[in-house]
Amino acid sequence: MKSRTFGIVVPLLGCSLLAGCLVGPDYVRPAPATTPPAFKEMRGQPAATAAVPGVPIPGEWRPASPQDMADRGAWWSIYNDPLLDSLVSQVEVSNQTLKSDEAAYRQSRALIRQNRSALYPTISASGGPTEIGTGQGRSSGSSSGNAAQFAATGSLSWEIDIWGSIRRTIENASAAAQASAANLAAARLSIQAEVVVDYFSLRVADESRRLFEASVAAYQRSLQIVQNQVNAGIASNLDLAQARTLLQQTQAQVISATLQRTLFEHAIAALIGKAPAELNIAPSKITDTVPFFDAGIPSTLLERRPDIAAGERQMAAANAQIGVAVAAYYPNLTLGGSLGFLSSTIGALFAVSNSVWSLGPQLAGTVIDGGARGGAVDSARAAYDAAVANYRQTVLTAFQDVEDQLANQRVLTQEETVQLQAVASAREAVQLSLNQYLAGTIPYTTVVVSQTTALSNEQTALNVRLARLTASANLVKALGGGWNTTQLPAPEPIAGLTQR
Repeated sequence: MKSRTFGIVVPLLGCSLLAGCLVGPDYVRPAPATTPPAFKEMRGQPAATAAVPGVPIPGEWRPASPQDMADRGAWWSIYNDPLLDSLVSQVEVSNQTLKSDEAAYRQSRALIRQNRSALYPTISASGGPTEIGTGQGRSSGSSSGNAAQFAATGSLSWEIDIWGSIRRTIENASAAAQASAANLAAARLSIQAEVVVDYFSLRVADESRRLFEASVAAYQRSLQIVQNQVNAGIASNLDLAQARTLLQQTQAQVISATLQRTLFEHAIAALIGKAPAELNIAPSKITDTVPFFDAGIPSTLLERRPDIAAGERQMAAANAQIGVAVAAYYPNLTLGGSLGFLSSTIGALFAVSNSVWSLGPQLAGTVIDGGARGGAVDSARAAYDAAVANYRQTVLTAFQDVEDQLANQRVLTQEETVQLQAVASAREAVQLSLNQYLAGTIPYTTVVVSQTTALSNEQTALNVRLARLTASANLVKALGGGWNTTQLPAPEPIAGLTQR
């Protein structure tokens, strides 16, 4: 009997050790829908010449900016603002959204270990006393018909992964964990960029408040001039009302800029994991230099953006799920065994004569399922096709992001140059109109218009500067912020699997 049992078990164990049969398609990374040879917005632009040490991203910083040699790993350091550096560095430590994403990644890693456990036997044990009663004992009114029995049992169950269902499941979980890691990197980069943009928005609010306060002082002087003119009978009360209106309107803008600054400070506090009461940012001037850089070759973007990497890993996970669905067509082979002891006395429980054991394989499979397995395979293939489409759309969106920010970088630089010229002209117009009003050659309405136009141009210049800084931060974000796929955790080593 033993020889027959081992004659069955040994070949099955050999099959389990070989386990060379992995049903379902092996993963091959699909190509993007399209990959242009160069970014449209970089054509005809002068190339940078200064290499960035320690940065694995192709495309160098333009030498025109003094921040060119900054390491793009801490990419926000290109702005040479120690306070900004301090704020962004707190994102990794304190941002609660990022902590949630990190916990999701750890959860996905734990799921791999949970799935891998199915590759190994499950061993369980039980034991305890049992009192067995008979009808004879109860009918005689005594307990002599009862007998105590002691039992101890151990069992083993091992599902042999002949068709690779378990390994495909682990492959799916491993790729999903890598996708989770890429999503974590994407979330980190997004929050870092948001802190940078909010910080510069706060600095522009500082500049706006200074601009409005300077304008208030200038308008107060103008109001005094008009008051003197009215007192001398040269000007009318209408001129006085216009001057007062412009002054009060600008005073209201000072209050509005103060509110905007406060809200941006609150937003930064939340992003770095602090309550607004815990953060106070002193007023300061905005940076005078906006760094320029090129985007490198479009094909390298596939390795530099964490969202693209997440999409690619999600394709791998979906591909593995097809194998899981296909494996359901084949029977499961389970090796089971048990060893038990039964005795009326606990001292003799583990005697060989009181042992009972069993060992043998079991095949189990579905004969008729009404098309459930076929539907599951079709569903898995459709999910894979959807993952491919999502990946390709993510790549296209990434190309668009880079092109948009390159266009912003180029066009906003030109716009700022012209806008600053408009500011200078508007300031000159204010001085000329005020002189002509004092000479009595123009009405005060002309002065009001020139002052309003000058203030509007000053505001526009500040907004263009903010747009340039925002575009520079968003361009680094669009390029992956120094991240690349080598930073993904390695896939779990699983024998017999084709790894990425």
